[in-house]
Amino acid sequence: MIVRFLRESTIASWLLLILRLYWGYSWLIAGWGKLTGGFDASGFLKGAVANPVSGTNGVVYGWWVSFLERFALPNSGLFNMMIPWGEFLVGLGLILGCLTTIAAFFGILMNFSFLLSGTISHNPTDILMGVIILVSGYNAGRIGLDYFLGRFFKRDTSLERRPIGER
Repeated sequence: MIVRFLRESTIASWLLLILRLYWGYSWLIAGWGKLTGGFDASGFLKGAVANPVSGTNGVVYGWWVSFLERFALPNSGLFNMMIPWGEFLVGLGLILGCLTTIAAFFGILMNFSFLLSGTISHNPTDILMGVIILVSGYNAGRIGLDYFLGRFFKRDTSLERRPIGER
């Protein structure tokens, strides 16, 4: 019932617009600050490796620490570019309503990456907002550029129903 409301209701599309603008603004500002302020992820990555998320019996996400040690740290230059641009583009996509579900997916992915690295902050609420937008599908971007993209890429199925000789 709730999913149907989120996916089909015009009222939901307006509520999703407000949610999209709020979440998109926070992503856009975070990305812009990193793009213009000289961002370096290596300190954060070293801290995440040195102090991993641990439980009562040791490191909870050992596979994540291995990923950070063996891939992320040696390629910190790549992450110095991907994180700011990713945050900025997720924010832009959400604000413009352009490829909204893709932007929400990558926003959720980044939030989970930050959580796995030991940063709580506002990541759980961001993930919740992202899941709501992701579940809403097309309706989340209906009041935005997704409306026009959907009309542009809509296939004409009338030709597919006609016999081959009549096309």
